[in-house]
This record gives sequence, C-alpha cells and structure tokens, in this order.
Amino acid sequence: MGTKEQLKEERDKIVKGLEETYRRLIEYKKQKKSPMIVVRNGKIVAVDPNEILPTTLYKRHAG
Repeated sequence: MGTKEQLKEERDKIVKGLEETYRRLIEYKKQKKSPMIVVRNGKIVAVDPNEILPTTLYKRHAG
C-alpha cells in the first residue's frame, strides 16, 4: 500500500471517529436534556438537542 492510500485510510478512520463522537454527543445531550451550545452567524446560541440531526456526514473535498 502506498503513502497516498495509507493517508486516505487514516483520514477515513478519523472521519468515522468524528462522526461517531458527534452521534454520541447528541445522544448524551438528549439524555441530559442539556442544550447544545453552538456558533451561528458569529453568535453563540443554545440549541435544543431534539432540533439537531442525530448524525452528520463530513463533506470530503476532491483532491
């Protein structure tokens, strides 16, 4: 396996880990009935975790 393939494999593992972490965070916030604190349009806001999708997909750029 070449370096490029190794980097792609590692990147894919990292992305899967981030997606799983996000899913677990949303699940935890729903259990605790705790708002998600996020930045929207440069402002810090509290969002009800029930309004957030339980999964997200990382958008990979070509290249």
